[in-house]
Amino acid sequence: MSMLPNARDQPAEAAKPRLFDNADLDKMAMQFVGDMHRYRENVIIPRNMGPVKIKTNEEKLIETAVESCGFKCAMACVMGYGLGAALGLFSASVNPSMADPFANEKKQTAREVFREMRATTHSYAKNFALIGAVFSVVECTIESKRGVTDWKNGTYAGGITGGLIGLRAGIKAGVIGGLGFAAFSTAIDYYMHSR
Repeated sequence: MSMLPNARDQPAEAAKPRLFDNADLDKMAMQFVGDMHRYRENVIIPRNMGPVKIKTNEEKLIETAVESCGFKCAMACVMGYGLGAALGLFSASVNPSMADPFANEKKQTAREVFREMRATTHSYAKNFALIGAVFSVVECTIESKRGVTDWKNGTYAGGITGGLIGLRAGIKAGVIGGLGFAAFSTAIDYYMHSR
């Protein structure tokens, strides 16, 4: 008697119905388990209102660049320069140093008035740009060290920035400047986040 399977047994085995082919099983496994590749495009970003939108790689790249410390510092510097220039121009136009018309002083010309306006405007703009840059760098550093984004970062940054600016006039001015700038930063942060 031979140990080989009987030819009559093979058709009976083949006649058993199979539910899934190997290819079908592979497809099901891929559907349920996954193919071990992670795609960042499949991450869903929750939103408060409106439909959920999946961000593209370009959007994520731009968002990362805009949230970087260097970009924040540059923007604070540019915006501070613009605000300072506007305030300096207003200050120079409200309080010009006009010559006394009854004294024997020479009259100011339009060129001298514009030169004085430009100097005042540039001085204000530089100071505001410096304040904006220092505040932004300090806030970004504090936020990086704490690992939390909340109102305390602006308050601490305001206190340090105001203290550094006021310190040029002495210790008492540094403390008062730090407290005042911290209170101002907290108020602005509360106003911006409450809306």
